[in-house]
Amino acid sequence: MANKRPKPEEIVSKLRQVEVLMGQGMPRLDAIRQIGVVEQTYYRWRKQYGGMGVDQLKELRRLQKENERLRRAVSDLTLDKLILTEASKGNF
Repeated sequence: MANKRPKPEEIVSKLRQVEVLMGQGMPRLDAIRQIGVVEQTYYRWRKQYGGMGVDQLKELRRLQKENERLRRAVSDLTLDKLILTEASKGNF
């Protein structure tokens, strides 16, 4: 059975939990194991979400959605332009 992927908010909270545990004197590897992930996953998450707060995470998600919407609009307009160019040449 496949594991469910954690949401970005959960990832940020787990990263903060590791920071707290390390601040209390726990070794990094033990803190990583305590949150239930392997070391490689922790470092990948830290690279992607390290230093982010929940507000920054929401802003990132909003920007990604807007970027996707704009890309779709550009591709639709490009397709329309190609169709009109072909129609104006009389090749239909």
